[in-house]
Amino acid sequence: MSSVSRPVPVAGPVFLRQLARVAGPGADAGPEAPLAATLAQWIDWPRAVALAGALDGRPADAGQAPAPDPGIADECARTQARLREAILADPLLAVPGPSPVDAEPGFAPFRARHQAHQRAMLAATGRLRGRLRDLVAAAPSLVRLAEVDAALEQALAPREHALLGQLPDLVAEHFARLRAQHVPGGPGAWLDRFRLDLRDLLLAELDLRFSPVHALLAALATDQPPP
Repeated sequence: MSSVSRPVPVAGPVFLRQLARVAGPGADAGPEAPLAATLAQWIDWPRAVALAGALDGRPADAGQAPAPDPGIADECARTQARLREAILADPLLAVPGPSPVDAEPGFAPFRARHQAHQRAMLAATGRLRGRLRDLVAAAPSLVRLAEVDAALEQALAPREHALLGQLPDLVAEHFARLRAQHVPGGPGAWLDRFRLDLRDLLLAELDLRFSPVHALLAALATDQPPP
């Protein structure tokens, strides 16, 4: 039995709570748009047609199933744990961290580190999602799911990447607000709060990006015959 724990994917609400905290009081607090309306804003017509085809069309022939990959679940868990540990062990995000006394810190190092963690998440989840989708497509009962997942990724990924790519700018505004509010001569407390907020936001984003991976893993586990 594997010793690697598999986190339960409850990323959405956690990510939204962390994002609201970083966005601050000036953020739009209007009611959430219905899911259908949100999807309508994210999907353009050509991609909507591809999604409809995957939902309504005949499943493609699954063909010869590849050899099973019993280690894929552990690999996904290890990869997520490695990315999580990289965030928690990042010295720039350590709490408590060093408190500069000669000059106010700038945001540039935090932006660079934030974007580096985002690139690592994107590369890892993209690779794992592709492998899992191949496994799902090889199962006759799950072929349709693989087609839907591919269509959803094609439809939503550009919007998702654009929105998540804006997070460093939002975090920069949070950094500026905290710096403006701190007592002159004592930057340690506000910097530690900022480091903690950025670290928590990155951890929530990591869980959010792994949500499709966990969903495909769950589908594969459900499709397995009982022992």
